[in-house]
Amino acid sequence: MIVTGKSLSRRKVLRGLGVTVALPFMDAMVPALRAARTGPASPSLRMGFIYVPNGIMDLKGEWTPAGEGTDYEFSEITKGFEPYRQHVTVLSGLAHVNGRPGGDGAGDHARAGATFLTGARPVKTEGLGIRAGVSADQIAARELGKRTQFGSLEVGIEEPSVAGGCDSGYSCAYTNTISWRTPTTPNPVEDNPRRLFERLFGDGESTDSAERLARLREQRTILDFVREDLSRLRAGLGSEDRRKLEEYLHSIRDLERRIDRAEAQSDRQLPKVDRPGGVPDNFTAHAKLMIDLQVLAFQADLTRVTTFMMGREGTWRSYPGIGVPDAHHAMTHHSHDPEKIAKVILINKHHVSMFAYMLEKMRSIPDGDGSLLDHSMLVYGSSISDGNQHLHHDLPVVLAGGGAGRLRSGRHLRYPRETPMSNLLLSMLDLAGAPTEQLGDSTGRLEGLTQA
Repeated sequence: MIVTGKSLSRRKVLRGLGVTVALPFMDAMVPALRAARTGPASPSLRMGFIYVPNGIMDLKGEWTPAGEGTDYEFSEITKGFEPYRQHVTVLSGLAHVNGRPGGDGAGDHARAGATFLTGARPVKTEGLGIRAGVSADQIAARELGKRTQFGSLEVGIEEPSVAGGCDSGYSCAYTNTISWRTPTTPNPVEDNPRRLFERLFGDGESTDSAERLARLREQRTILDFVREDLSRLRAGLGSEDRRKLEEYLHSIRDLERRIDRAEAQSDRQLPKVDRPGGVPDNFTAHAKLMIDLQVLAFQADLTRVTTFMMGREGTWRSYPGIGVPDAHHAMTHHSHDPEKIAKVILINKHHVSMFAYMLEKMRSIPDGDGSLLDHSMLVYGSSISDGNQHLHHDLPVVLAGGGAGRLRSGRHLRYPRETPMSNLLLSMLDLAGAPTEQLGDSTGRLEGLTQA
């Protein structure tokens, strides 16, 4: 066999049909001579930031694990992470002091959303002059995005808005996103799975439901368009790459089927801009679908940075599917009512189960010498601890993934009270190859996260 320096192009392989399909990373994409010298392709590091609103119950240790280091027991809420013990580290003692009033009065939910990834105090305004800080995800995206089609994805499951006031004189921009491209430019989240899919994989950008339904009837699936080219591509791949390709294309077909089903089951005609078809009414189905799309984007290496809001800060969403027909925000102001506390715990456990679903999905996808989870850093948590008092210390935070071999997981790490959460973000940026000197109220790096 003649060995050349040629490699398989990710974006040009199907250009003959005028369709670009993002492919999972394969060894065949590494030039042959370099692969011979260095072995299998080095895995890419992914970063994800998953936010839950309104705080997490921890009055009697419902969140904080008992014990420290590797000798600890998961709590009532965190026991959903038990199957992933070796992949997660629970962090205690972190704070966002800029989420506190500090003379600005009410508005803790707005400050919570604004500080989560910036550590910066937001300017109290409902109109012009919004300002927070550049968020950690966007600092990472500037570096990691040099090698992907999208620098970052901002995903949520509630209708986004960054205009008007949402919390005691604070702009909706502070409650409805955790991602800030610049101190004055918030990144709105995408809550519609169809729009997110089309953004990632093309075939139209319209948000009009009639157009999308007509396109579904007139066009074949993505696989139909590229079947012949994929057959030729498959013939030139090794057995491992063929397996990856088949697995990836199966996941695309499955996502198409689920998105189409969600649209078919929707009997509402919604405004084109505000709520186009394709958004499931059920929280669980919606959350899982948006998680699937993020993981698919990681798998295809379309992006290496995502943020995901399971709800806007201060949300009044209810959860009848788990026996909580009451508004989330109202229940967090429990005034020590046992019934309300029990309902908040149910919501918190349900959110944990959604993140556990993401962990399982990423753990099941091979990536280089490990899995997607092994080669990722995922932060899960909230910028409020006790929602009843709007506390911004002892934040509930979990760091998951192996960080491409850099993180040492499977522990409960307790830091001195008031340790800035921004220190965690600085440390993650260092590990991602996107170091920065200062982030919000940071005072240095967080010790103990990496392998000894």
